[in-house]
Amino acid sequence: MLKEKLKHFNIILASGSPRRHAFFRVMDIDFKIEQHPVEEIYPSTLKSGEITDYLAKLKAEPFRATLKHNDILITSDTIVWLEDTAIEKPKDAQDAFRMIKSMSGKTHDVVTSICFTQTHKQNLVSTTTKVTFRALTDDEIWYYINNFEPFDKAGAYGIQEWIGAVAIIKVEGSYNNVVGLPTHLLYETLNRIAADI
Repeated sequence: MLKEKLKHFNIILASGSPRRHAFFRVMDIDFKIEQHPVEEIYPSTLKSGEITDYLAKLKAEPFRATLKHNDILITSDTIVWLEDTAIEKPKDAQDAFRMIKSMSGKTHDVVTSICFTQTHKQNLVSTTTKVTFRALTDDEIWYYINNFEPFDKAGAYGIQEWIGAVAIIKVEGSYNNVVGLPTHLLYETLNRIAADI
């Protein structure tokens, strides 16, 4: 399948996310991990998917000069978008509490953009998943923060963890996007790139 189609390419995943690494392995994609951290600052005029598009492309810039003709660099960015505001990763426990409290009893968007960079072109794709939380008590929020791992996740929560099991009442769109990567878009886009040879 896809692995055979990509055999002449080097897939470079520029991400430290263990969830994204796991998705690549589940999809049977051969890849290597390379990281060049960038300062994730974007113009304040950008909204929702414009932010993730901008940052996914920005994360590719440090690699551009060294890419080889058969490399496909994959960068991505995810934010939670609630009430016209971007919610990124929490700085500490209090910040995580504030984030989850703000989403309690509401629907928010999880927006991800994936950028595929080659020496001669870039492909940018994105998707949005709507997630609805039931109303949470302060004790429930603190239980999650104190017992699980909210600090490396946009919006301070992992849908695959305890909070997803007890608090999320509706998901519209890609579940995998909320975990860390819209895998259907990854698959579709890599197939298109492989077919363009």
